[in-house]
Amino acid sequence: MRLGAEFQAHLDTGVTTLCRCWLLQRADGVSYGFTDHDCELSFDGVAFKAGSGMSATALQQATGLSVDNTEALGALSDAALSEADIEAGRFDDARLRCWLVNWADPAQRALQFAGSLGELTRSGGAFQAELRGLTDLLNQPFGRVYQKPCSAVLGDGACGFELSTPGYVAEVVAQEVEERRVFRFDALPGYEAGWFTRGRLDVTGGAAAGLRGVVKKDYVEDGQRVIELWAPLGAEVATGVGLRLIAGCDKRFETCRVKFDNLLNFQGFPDIPGDDWTAAYPASASVTDGGSRR
Repeated sequence: MRLGAEFQAHLDTGVTTLCRCWLLQRADGVSYGFTDHDCELSFDGVAFKAGSGMSATALQQATGLSVDNTEALGALSDAALSEADIEAGRFDDARLRCWLVNWADPAQRALQFAGSLGELTRSGGAFQAELRGLTDLLNQPFGRVYQKPCSAVLGDGACGFELSTPGYVAEVVAQEVEERRVFRFDALPGYEAGWFTRGRLDVTGGAAAGLRGVVKKDYVEDGQRVIELWAPLGAEVATGVGLRLIAGCDKRFETCRVKFDNLLNFQGFPDIPGDDWTAAYPASASVTDGGSRR
């Protein structure tokens, strides 16, 4: 934590006016500012609201590459963090920064923590969040796997396929919704059954707007198109809400070539020898079909 000269002078007086401020930024761009001071503070164009009940335990930090961590505690309310939003996963991996601030002069402040939200637990109208430092990213495995299927995610930087390409995305309206997981609507001419299997469903309206799920099955039943997700969405999806369907990829070489015409960006190794080849031994026989040697 780097302190400015004026802030250090304030701390050296021994009579301080200090508080903490947190800035929480969700992946969808929504931001929240909190402070444990009894009045609202503002700096960097952000209003840090008081009365949210948010506080933090002692921050553990160390030199080197060890993982910094702490915990944040607070009350759930519609004006701040709601249980419905947490249940829907809107705060998963949200970015968080924490400052030590002189509330009498907010220009005097120092960044204490930068990282993301980890595990979130809630009960009795309150929440407890694990805060993970920037070095936590070093715990994630990186690199490529030597395997036949493609290791890229459809549409990411390695794949390079444009998901908005006509014929690979469909805008529909949910006509029937079962358990936030099964969606039924009119047939989709031009999209064969199974086209969206392993693809993605995005909710574009209603209380679940911004949520998405991975498609498990895509089929036609009783004249309706049916999309089943692997897991229920985190919020209720009302009938009449808009949905966006994105084509699925099964990671095969042939699918990349025929369905997406994206073979140059295929990230698998389709010519890996099979088990029979690796277990073979040199032989002078002209026929090596695995049959009897007699």
